[in-house]
Amino acid sequence: MKIHMPVSAKKGSVVVKGENLTQPDIPGTWGAMEALYDSVELHPVWQQPKLHEYCQSKGIHLIGYSPLGSQAGENVRKKVLDNPVVKKAAEELGKALAQVALRGLQMGHSVLPKSIGEARMKENLDVLSWSIPEELLPKFSQIEQEKLVRVEGYVRNTYGVYRTIEELWDGEV
Repeated sequence: MKIHMPVSAKKGSVVVKGENLTQPDIPGTWGAMEALYDSVELHPVWQQPKLHEYCQSKGIHLIGYSPLGSQAGENVRKKVLDNPVVKKAAEELGKALAQVALRGLQMGHSVLPKSIGEARMKENLDVLSWSIPEELLPKFSQIEQEKLVRVEGYVRNTYGVYRTIEELWDGEV
């Protein structure tokens, strides 16, 4: 089971259409999920330390989809890869920006990078053969945090389950 955000839709519908949204069973879904894992937006620009801490306390293995921020488009991806902390670490370590961004999440959870390019796939696999030195890791926690995957399409002020962004999220927008 994977939960990207707290929405559910009528069977067979396209989730991003507000008229197809239904009231999700958050307690039931959360109960089933506790024994499994969760997949959420997770990258150096949106590290979600509170969620990571909570999942650790409940024995939930956190998995980050879109670890380079690329699900939301190229401009968003640049916010991750053009980050000064990521750039400086890549330069110091002699690694690609994407490798450092993926490895910068070496906090006990997994990431799901994806690529169709052979060279990029090899780079992605290579992140398992090295780590970011302990003295550089604190710099990653200084990166200004910003949620890059937007959810406005799930909110409709005239119909649907969520009328505002605040109803959709729990304050961690």
